[in-house]
Amino acid sequence: MVFVVDSTVLRGIPEFFESELAECLAARTEALATFRELGPPDLCHVIKTNIKGQQKDIGSYHYVLGVDSSSSATVAAYLNSLMYNIEESQTWFGGKHTQWKIKSGTYCCFNAFSRVDIRVEVRIPGGVESYIVDLRGDKHPITNPAIWQETAVSAVLRSILDDNDEPDGNDGQPLLGLRKLDPLPTQSAEKRFLDAAKAEFWKAWQLGTDPEVQVATYYSNHLTNGIIKYFSDSGRHSEGVRFFEALFDKEPEVGVPLARSYLGMDEEIKAVQILHDSLKRQPLSYGLLLAQIDFLRSKKKFDLAVKLAKLAVTYAPSEFLTWAKLTETYIDMSDYESALLSLNSCPMFTYCERDAHRMPPPVRTHLPLKPDPAFLKPEDDVRKMPPGSGSLSDENDPRENEVHPELQRLPALSLRGTFLKAYQLLIRILNKNGWDELLKFRSNCFVMEEEYRIHRSLAEEEKKGGASADDADELHESLDDAEDIPLSDAGAESATESRDAGAGLPIDELIKKAGAEAKGDGKQPNPRPLTRKNVAYTFRTKRLCEKWLDNLFMVLYNDLRLYTALKQEITQYKSSATGNTNALLYRKTGAEWEIYGDLAARLGHKEDAKEAYKMCLEQKLSVKSHLKLMEVYSDEGHLQNTLESVVKLTGLLDRAYVEHTYPSPVARAIFKLIRRHGLAKVTNGLISMNVPQKQYRMVTRFFDYAELFKVEGVNW
Repeated sequence: MVFVVDSTVLRGIPEFFESELAECLAARTEALATFRELGPPDLCHVIKTNIKGQQKDIGSYHYVLGVDSSSSATVAAYLNSLMYNIEESQTWFGGKHTQWKIKSGTYCCFNAFSRVDIRVEVRIPGGVESYIVDLRGDKHPITNPAIWQETAVSAVLRSILDDNDEPDGNDGQPLLGLRKLDPLPTQSAEKRFLDAAKAEFWKAWQLGTDPEVQVATYYSNHLTNGIIKYFSDSGRHSEGVRFFEALFDKEPEVGVPLARSYLGMDEEIKAVQILHDSLKRQPLSYGLLLAQIDFLRSKKKFDLAVKLAKLAVTYAPSEFLTWAKLTETYIDMSDYESALLSLNSCPMFTYCERDAHRMPPPVRTHLPLKPDPAFLKPEDDVRKMPPGSGSLSDENDPRENEVHPELQRLPALSLRGTFLKAYQLLIRILNKNGWDELLKFRSNCFVMEEEYRIHRSLAEEEKKGGASADDADELHESLDDAEDIPLSDAGAESATESRDAGAGLPIDELIKKAGAEAKGDGKQPNPRPLTRKNVAYTFRTKRLCEKWLDNLFMVLYNDLRLYTALKQEITQYKSSATGNTNALLYRKTGAEWEIYGDLAARLGHKEDAKEAYKMCLEQKLSVKSHLKLMEVYSDEGHLQNTLESVVKLTGLLDRAYVEHTYPSPVARAIFKLIRRHGLAKVTNGLISMNVPQKQYRMVTRFFDYAELFKVEGVNW
């Protein structure tokens, strides 16, 4: 962290300074046509001028979420508030008069319904001008007042669905310079948003949906998903019921989120009635079937769930979710071969990156950071100290951020969308059976490379006239499919090496060679001996493994190989009670332990993940590891451990001027505790920790939010 004396910065607000005035606005205008869904965070650009005229005007910008965009007046109020930030910042240096003033500001907010950019420009002194910029960059006046309602709903949904403050937010690349405010700080603001969302609900399919869904619907779009996330993370399912009940009479498929809200309230009978009535009105809706399947799986009625899953696949064969749900049901039934076959049939979609715009490189960057309280003297006042610029990770030893190249190139880190969901299903099968059994299921379901080589050799003999008429008839049906077979090999040899090894051998010798190799390995994935007669039969009874699934097996193998090494090192660390207990710590950096924690969590080993995250925190400061531990502790219901993580996190985030309350990972963890233990017990647990008064106030603001919005558990 670097302390700077700069009178041009805004207090507590990240900034990027431009080399040319308004170049960020031009870059956003050029990128408008690339926005496909909700759009990127709002952009706030300000121009500062020196009142003495001794220096040129300065342009800076930052990203922001949570600003009320329901009118030009509310947006102008935010721009006006920045004036007080720059005036306050200059009192740090003992100056009686400010040298810099904000000359003008422009706020950009994308309207995801009408696909236009709403901009509000404030000139000081002067007036306020609001206008529209379309996808071609043309400027138009705002003539339709309804445009502001669409803009306000779009802005709130972006704030609710944003995951930049999650452990792996924004696809693992957090956006710098993002300021987040509470989008709905009061009950009246929440009511206005819900009324506007109801009015815009029937256009919500235009906003897009999750990357695993191909076609957006009334029950699967960003507006519906945002409403469900907003109420479910806080346990306020009853409010979700009120919202969707008003829409259910007009569209039966709204019964999907309505039934899920009832299930969140433990109102199972009402949820079943809603699903029953909805299916009578819309019998071909796969979304209603998926909701029923989830309910049946929760009741261990797997035989009924698999029938509905097959029906859902029939109704929507091109949707990933239906095939994935069928795979999950087969896994629940321990029918792992059928699960692999249905997983192999999943339609995979190309992952679309989040909406973003590329900005020109800034001249300099200001990321505000308060000094570490551990290094302050009792007489120091943080409010009167100059601002720091940097990030929390800058305080770590650079050696702790070094990572072995092999860990940086893990292919699982690049999985997104449907490929990530399919990988998680593959891990479920692995955890229930083990690697050897998984390979056995794989060889029973899919054509292996050895079978492929034999089949090709038989095909070549048939072309040369060397095969008998019976063999030719058996092979004739599978010859056309053999040309484009993706190779799938459970062994260590590559496809090219195996093909070269078998080149030029007669078919009888090739069959003998394959049988000898199978005996030598001690494993027989195929119980039938490889003979001329059954090779064609094998091709008719097995499937061809899709290339993407074949790649996922290799990704899983790499993860397991590294996890085995991790497990061994953790065991050595625990058993090294005698001797140098810190020897292992010096062999792994903090960043490597964090990657190992992600690896263990990805493979479903929570205890090992917790150990790795703890070792990471012993060596470096990591907000991500704190967030991961807090999430695990809150899921397990550990009151003391969760509160300890919350206190540490709120202190760190306060240093980085992160002050929003909800939605956030910290609020979600606290609300889980409140729903499980009650607000009184959680409050008493925090008091018993005897934390400093400032940190106590930072945590209790989440309790105040819970009481204001009547989060489940506040009354006991």
